[in-house]
Amino acid sequence: MKHYRAIFLDWDDTIGDWAGSAEQAQRFLYEQEIRPLFAAWSTAIPSFDDYLAYYRAHNIWLWEEYSAGHITREYLHTDQFLTPICHYLGISSEQADEGLRQLSTRLGDEYIRLTMAASRLTEDAAEVVHYLAAKYPLTIVSNGYVEMQYHKLEQSGLKECFRHLVFSEEVGAMKPDPRIMEVALARNQRELPDLKASEVVMIGDSYSSDIAGAQAAGIDTIWWLREGTRATDEQRRSATYIISSLRDVMTIL
Repeated sequence: MKHYRAIFLDWDDTIGDWAGSAEQAQRFLYEQEIRPLFAAWSTAIPSFDDYLAYYRAHNIWLWEEYSAGHITREYLHTDQFLTPICHYLGISSEQADEGLRQLSTRLGDEYIRLTMAASRLTEDAAEVVHYLAAKYPLTIVSNGYVEMQYHKLEQSGLKECFRHLVFSEEVGAMKPDPRIMEVALARNQRELPDLKASEVVMIGDSYSSDIAGAQAAGIDTIWWLREGTRATDEQRRSATYIISSLRDVMTIL
């Protein structure tokens, strides 16, 4: 195995179980706020699974637009709920009145509160992080709202394991932009001046942000490819290592 001198890690859905806490929050908001709204409008009420699938697809697009600098954080915050709600009400988001816009902003606020309250780790994350921290300097490289990332880190009990925290909102670049990886590398070089990108490996679950972003910066990758995740042959070949569980990291590093 190749010798590495520093490890970069994604947080959401690699160390922290973002998907689980997010679905829990979405289900609560759907039952308490969104489903009654559909009933009040006498519209066809989608199942929670259908609503969530539409929300997720739209949210992926919003984050891509936000990453590219095409929309503001405030727009993302409101529109993540506004467009899915309007879709099922049979109107465009441009036709939404002020009441719907205010509701969508409030849902965005509640969503943040609920997901932070439900913050938890992925399976085996604590064991793997402690194992790695005993051998390497660890750096979190993460997108997402900075105040939420700090909260999740504080709640995790793992904060002391990480030498550096590199959050997209603080450095002005989001994965897969290689600049965020370059910032993380530069911070590690303060302690390891001769550290090269080729001596670092990035661990993450998202090909489009974690793996592609690291590759663009000349950094090796460990891709946590979960069962059911769609992956092309080209993507599989391009990852330095592929794992099916986070524990597999300990057989590589």
